[in-house]
Amino acid sequence: MFGPQVPTMPVTEIDDDTYLLDVREDDEWAAGHAPHAHHLPMMEIPARLAEVPQDRDVAVICRSGGRSAQVVGYLMNHGWDRVRNVAGGMGDWAAAGRQVVDSGGQPGRVL
Repeated sequence: MFGPQVPTMPVTEIDDDTYLLDVREDDEWAAGHAPHAHHLPMMEIPARLAEVPQDRDVAVICRSGGRSAQVVGYLMNHGWDRVRNVAGGMGDWAAAGRQVVDSGGQPGRVL
């Protein structure tokens, strides 16, 4: 783990200008995700680093915040400085009343 130095942000601070990076597995994504999120499973990050923007704010989200914290640490170690972990993950996202959709665009659920 990367410890407390991983910067975090609450769900309430994510706006339309934030690049929301969902690092959960395919089945979790398919069941329910934020409508404007970008899906990139955690284990694919090293091979697909070029897909993560460095010129805008990036918020990394998973189910509860553990995997996303690891990804934030990894990105920071590789030169990203505008990246934050979403505290509480998709659980907090749904609890805050934010929209969750499935892969077909219908109301989804967080696995």
